[in-house]
Amino acid sequence: MDDNADQQHLTAAPGYAQGQLAKAFTTALTHQDADTRRRAEGRVKRWRAVLAGMSGGLLTIGSRTPVTGFPAWVTPEVVHGGFATGAPGAGGPLQPYETRLADQFGVPADRRALFAHCLTDTGLTWLWGQLNSGRYEVTVPEEGALLTMAWLVRHGETAAALDLVAELAPFAGRLRFLPRPSSGRPAPDAGDALHRRSVAATVTTLARRRPNAAVETQREALAVWQPFGDELLAHWLETAGTEGGPVLELAPDADWLARGAALLDRYGLLAEQHTRCGKHRRPKENLAILRGALEETVAGRPLDPRRLGLLRHAVTSMVRRRGLPGSARHTGLRRAQRTQAALPSHHALAQVLVGRLAALPQESGIADLTPVLAPVSEREERDTGLPAGAELPPALRRVVERALSAPVSTLVERGVVPSAEVLAALVPQLVAVTTARSYDDEALRTLMAASYRAFRNRRSLLLLNLERQVRIEELPWVRAVSARRGDTTAEAALLLRQLGELAVRGFPGTILPNPLVRELGVLARQSELGAPLVEELAADIFMDAFGPKFLVAAGIAGELLGGSVYERYYGIDYAAVRELTIAEAGGSGRPEKGGSVAARTSPGFMRLCAERAASASSAPAGSSGVSRGFGVAANGKVIEQSQILTTHNLATLVHRVGIAPEPGWAEPARRAFGTVCRLTARVHHNARPYSTIKDAAYAWRQSVFHLSLCTPAEQRGVLADLGAEAARQPAHVAARLAPALAGLRLVVEGGAFDPDGTADGGRARRLLGWTTDGHWLAADPTAVGGKGS
Repeated sequence: MDDNADQQHLTAAPGYAQGQLAKAFTTALTHQDADTRRRAEGRVKRWRAVLAGMSGGLLTIGSRTPVTGFPAWVTPEVVHGGFATGAPGAGGPLQPYETRLADQFGVPADRRALFAHCLTDTGLTWLWGQLNSGRYEVTVPEEGALLTMAWLVRHGETAAALDLVAELAPFAGRLRFLPRPSSGRPAPDAGDALHRRSVAATVTTLARRRPNAAVETQREALAVWQPFGDELLAHWLETAGTEGGPVLELAPDADWLARGAALLDRYGLLAEQHTRCGKHRRPKENLAILRGALEETVAGRPLDPRRLGLLRHAVTSMVRRRGLPGSARHTGLRRAQRTQAALPSHHALAQVLVGRLAALPQESGIADLTPVLAPVSEREERDTGLPAGAELPPALRRVVERALSAPVSTLVERGVVPSAEVLAALVPQLVAVTTARSYDDEALRTLMAASYRAFRNRRSLLLLNLERQVRIEELPWVRAVSARRGDTTAEAALLLRQLGELAVRGFPGTILPNPLVRELGVLARQSELGAPLVEELAADIFMDAFGPKFLVAAGIAGELLGGSVYERYYGIDYAAVRELTIAEAGGSGRPEKGGSVAARTSPGFMRLCAERAASASSAPAGSSGVSRGFGVAANGKVIEQSQILTTHNLATLVHRVGIAPEPGWAEPARRAFGTVCRLTARVHHNARPYSTIKDAAYAWRQSVFHLSLCTPAEQRGVLADLGAEAARQPAHVAARLAPALAGLRLVVEGGAFDPDGTADGGRARRLLGWTTDGHWLAADPTAVGGKGS
């Protein structure tokens, strides 16, 4: 098998971009919301730029330098799917701050003129003032470039500054290299405290909250129209006989008619002022029947038999349903409804929160939520009319809690960080602080932290040919001050261990998402622990190749898991993996700078994964294992085998980083199985179950890994707990998972699967996610004839 066939000069096809353009165009034409149409028009423009660049040869989608004429360090504008549009992220028309600076400096409103001015004494003095105050923002990494140049000049590193200017100068007219001046104070080093949203963003969310139309309609019905209907009902009951006879048994007198006319006048005013609820206008509603009959009677027109029958039916049904007005039953009901109608609206309470948050620093989080989430105070009652003591509803509390500033472990425990994906979005704040602390100069620390945060906002490119995303150390201005970095290996190792434990403990049934893997990878390089962390590869663009670090990670897994339940459950020969690792390490197993694709791959690991994927299915293999013959699903099978062999970073985190989540490995095994159960429940009556099955199998693999690190006695206890948990699930979930649990129990007790991954006549099965020939978990075993295939 030629492992390197078809691997050179591969680029993405335009089909995906064409589909996205058509989708955006349809939305721009047909969507009812104007803002949505406007955003879709922007997407149309960007996707047209992608297609024009691809057809004109200006874009090479799949390369880490997708835009002709721009080096890899230039931040590209990237749309969905990792497609570059051809526009630089730091390009486009002059920003308002650039125009203001040009006017302040007395130079033309032109980026090249601004760049040149910053190389003068006056410009350097301004940049030094920015460095000293810290009152600037870096929203794209390029905006920190000239500040770094100024820092180098101030510290006597003129040659490095000139080299940096020479590298930036060709792009001075197109990219903004100046920082954004900020009137706010520089953000303090909050240590390990993080927040998902700033106070300012929280205020914006709350201020946009509008009254809920359905709730306000119900409030109007309870507070206005039901009390008025009671008055109409009581008025008509005056015409009933003393023994509770039918309505209009007694002839209305002049006083009754006069009071009826007053009720009708008041109805007109109420209908004019309260327009949300239209139920009182519907002819078949009781209130409309009572009002219509009263209008006829007050006007002196006798009621025809049909209208009289409707009136008497309406009165009878209202009394039967709620009791007579003034009775204990009727009074209690109306009291409860008045209480409900008087509850403050979420919109009104949101405005109270806006007022409370206005007094806090806007660009940071909230260290103490207690005063912010307290009930309405007496002073607020005087200011707003809302009742003192009113509690904030959970929906509003959740909005505010996202601004909590606390250690990330606290945010996970309190549910503010509900998933590994949200955790991945927060971790760059910690990594930025750790990275910046390696610089001994305070101004440089602040600048590098801002540059790192901006760099992490850079969207990933779609990459082919095993190319990797640009790293921050490749930015020329970061590289120019690299010699100023101190030793932070111990601090990086500590943070890596803490974050690894948090991810495993907090989300034991979820594989590490790629953004989190990238951040942990930065810490792994800084810590020098020899901890290779591997990303989840996309099955739709898989290149039939793995980088050398996948084999290294599999070797680390073998060191930890040799002879374990995990090795036996998945049928792995970690001794053979070790031999393969040694063999490739002696050849071209390590990546070479500027080398070919062959130097950046592990052919042996690819063969091993392809062979294992082929043996897991009765389907024939394609030209390179199974990955060519069956498209995305076959690619997915190969990728899944790589994740099984490497444990997708779990073994590396345990064996090299040293994570050891409290209170041990039994609890993560149980919780990961809980995720398996939740996902399996979603398979039932699911027309497209395979994505869910894949995620369930990944969570199952996490559970098997955690179980393998338990003692034999703990393993038996966990197995019993898993069986009990499955028994508590709906019948179809328990039945679907029974073969998987039987297979795990078999292996724990010393047994093994047959070569096809089953045992005991198919009653025990190895649970994998990807398949090319139907999945046994998709069939409903509880249905008639619903035995899994």
